[in-house]
Amino acid sequence: MNEETHRWLTGRFGGSIRFEEPMSGYTSFKVGGPADILAHPESVEDLVELIDGCKKRKLPLLVMGGGTNTLVKDSGIRGMVVVLSKGFDRIRKNKSPEAGRMIITAMAGARLGTLCGFAVKQGLKGLSFAAGIPGSVGGAIMMNAGTASGCMADILTSVTMLDSNGKIISFDRGSLRFEYRRLAGIIGSDENPESSVIIEGGFKLQSFDTQALEKETRVLMHERMKKQPVGLPCAGCFFKNPPAGKTAGQLMEEAGLKGKRIGGAQISTVHANFIVNRDNACAADILALMEHAQQTVFKKFGIRLQPEVKIVGA
Repeated sequence: MNEETHRWLTGRFGGSIRFEEPMSGYTSFKVGGPADILAHPESVEDLVELIDGCKKRKLPLLVMGGGTNTLVKDSGIRGMVVVLSKGFDRIRKNKSPEAGRMIITAMAGARLGTLCGFAVKQGLKGLSFAAGIPGSVGGAIMMNAGTASGCMADILTSVTMLDSNGKIISFDRGSLRFEYRRLAGIIGSDENPESSVIIEGGFKLQSFDTQALEKETRVLMHERMKKQPVGLPCAGCFFKNPPAGKTAGQLMEEAGLKGKRIGGAQISTVHANFIVNRDNACAADILALMEHAQQTVFKKFGIRLQPEVKIVGA
């Protein structure tokens, strides 16, 4: 980073900029080397300026939300990491033209759990599938987060994003093409969703009894917590499920991978598709365990598991 870039960042954004910042504090795995530059924009205007400044200076850029589906390598991240948190966490309720329905609009930095809680308190049904899924709203839209009982694409009604040219644009649900665990494209546009930054999403929900929703959410959370490791750093399900047949967790369990350790990383004894930071793991431990699991499952079943977790870094 040159002196001009340093002056621009410190002079314009002050305390919201950090240099050589360890990424272990920004991911649910609690691992990762330093980012050259880490920024916390407090407004959409700040975000636009940061992205534009990176383009002009040819700085690599990565935008993150909750860091719950991300593994940062030990070597860290070159360029700038933008974390959407404060200033990007607003949630509001809007009327829907359809009787018995409402639209909740949530900014990308809002926690998915907070959005679920807001919906329940407002007596709005449709987000139950997301109870217990970690991460931010923006990340959940980008990866089409979900479970067997539903996904973000089912309830999304619109998305506002900053495109690769720095323009703020909105798309309705009919323009968005979703696939398993990803926003795959925008119909009628050459814009690549992965080159864009989600600012907010709108979700169409149905009016429902608040007490019944609270009970349903408690039951779902209880069941989920019984089937997932609790209290250990992880990134949720590590591998995508294959298109057909057994789930990634079933394949890994049948391959005898439950409890397998490399360094401080372990394949959970509770759910085989969770890799946990058991004892001060580094990213290299997790990556080695990932590769071991892929090789073991491929050798036994002829299936190559693909990571659901995004792996980033130099």
